[in-house]
Amino acid sequence: MSADMISRACFGSSHSQGEKIFSQIRALQKVTNKGSCLRRTTEKWRLEKEIKSEILELVKQRSAEVGHEKDLLQMILEGAICNLGHHSRPSSGLSLDKFIVDNCKNIYYAGHESTAMVASRSLMLLAAHPDWQARVHAEVLQICNGNILDCDMLRSMKLLTMVIQETLRHYPSADFVMREFNPDRFANGILGACKHPQAYLPFRVGARICIGQRFAMTELKVVLSLMLSKFSVSLSPVYQHYPLSRMASDPEHGICLHVRRLSLL
Repeated sequence: MSADMISRACFGSSHSQGEKIFSQIRALQKVTNKGSCLRRTTEKWRLEKEIKSEILELVKQRSAEVGHEKDLLQMILEGAICNLGHHSRPSSGLSLDKFIVDNCKNIYYAGHESTAMVASRSLMLLAAHPDWQARVHAEVLQICNGNILDCDMLRSMKLLTMVIQETLRHYPSADFVMREFNPDRFANGILGACKHPQAYLPFRVGARICIGQRFAMTELKVVLSLMLSKFSVSLSPVYQHYPLSRMASDPEHGICLHVRRLSLL
């Protein structure tokens, strides 16, 4: 679901091509995480070549269009031309093509990979704490009341926001430290939960702050509210809690959940 959302946000009407590109970037990440050997290096080079070729083909198609969509791809193109013009900068080693391709890769890693993992972790923690799952479920049903989600509804989901914030505290995107699960600490917001304003930085701070933090939070609320409004989750007996730190804190054995459709009155 998060892959579809970021593909549509990034590539607009070309999102089906975007999904294919993101699938290849995911394969590239898996190959990179496995270490180096001749076969993997060859596979990595092949994937990088295919990703670059498909992104630039999409850019070529976009450049030929009369009217431009205001999606992330168009913003990247405009930013590339604004910063680099229509030429490369050999002195910096940065070409127009490289700028565009690298930014598309970064959008995938930040906009899909990390968001999908936080959503999975949130469901895992709610499965382990059914009291909180029941509270969030009740909140979502009360606010949505059978209607299509909108921005005002998402802003009203305080308990769900608290759970997401606690998940980000529990499992930071790039580090792992074992902590207890207590979303109530965020009842008065982030500032009320921290003795020091820099103690909680899931999206970093300053010049390197994540520019997509609002999009990520919106994406998480949409995914989790849709899921929890129709299903309940519980931990599978085969689930093994074994976080592994790579580019992000990933579960070595995946996240195994039992999903049950709820009967709505």
